[in-house]
Amino acid sequence: MPRLESPRYVVLFATAVCVVCALVVSVAAVGLADRQAENARLYRHKNVLLAAGIVAPDERLSDAELMRRFESAVEPALIDLATGAPAQATGLDPRSYDQRRARNDPGMSRPAPANDAGVTRLPIVGLVYYVKGPSGPVQVVLPVEGAGMWGLMAGFVALDRDGNTVRGLTFHEQKETPGLGGEIGNPRWQALWQGRKVYDAAWEPQLRVIKGAAGPPAQDPHRVDGLSGATITSNGVSRLIGFWLGKDGYAPFLERFRKAAA
Repeated sequence: MPRLESPRYVVLFATAVCVVCALVVSVAAVGLADRQAENARLYRHKNVLLAAGIVAPDERLSDAELMRRFESAVEPALIDLATGAPAQATGLDPRSYDQRRARNDPGMSRPAPANDAGVTRLPIVGLVYYVKGPSGPVQVVLPVEGAGMWGLMAGFVALDRDGNTVRGLTFHEQKETPGLGGEIGNPRWQALWQGRKVYDAAWEPQLRVIKGAAGPPAQDPHRVDGLSGATITSNGVSRLIGFWLGKDGYAPFLERFRKAAA
């Protein structure tokens, strides 16, 4: 046996500690993988409800109550993202479909056209969330994502039955600077989006974040207050909204959604 103070003992001991720690971490990661995936799913569902105004930002819900509200108020659906039509014979379950995983799978996605939102691939099958009403959907909630200053910003935007009026916006994933770009996660800033209009009279996306303060939605429908000291993040939000609500994103679906309500 090597002496305790010998270099050989130090190396052997450090190696043994590293191996044991690696095994513990690996076992924990594998054992908790399903729970982590479920927590992520619940968090996305909560943000859908937040965007639709079904859950208040400061409301605390158990997992069971969260799922009860989601299932009673929301109906997920799959669409052909290119045409906006309902997806046909995909064999996919909209309640478990992971759009991001599909976006990262070359067999389930395609290269995105050139854009300034940082979107590189598009899922062939898109996911939408209908908010149920007495005689049909009263809102639709759409996933959006794009590049921020430090990484991906991902969230949901809820639109009224007219397919144009914003009912709410949330970001469930972002790495922006706390107190600056990180304010995209602040419910007070998110509330400024309510009542804004996405499109102009020609159905071109116009909604964007500006420098400084915007007026109230009735007088300034296409602009939202900027984030002080966070120009890159503000521009990133404008670009991802413009992309996903444009012709390469959900615009074909929203055209069908509006016509169905007419």
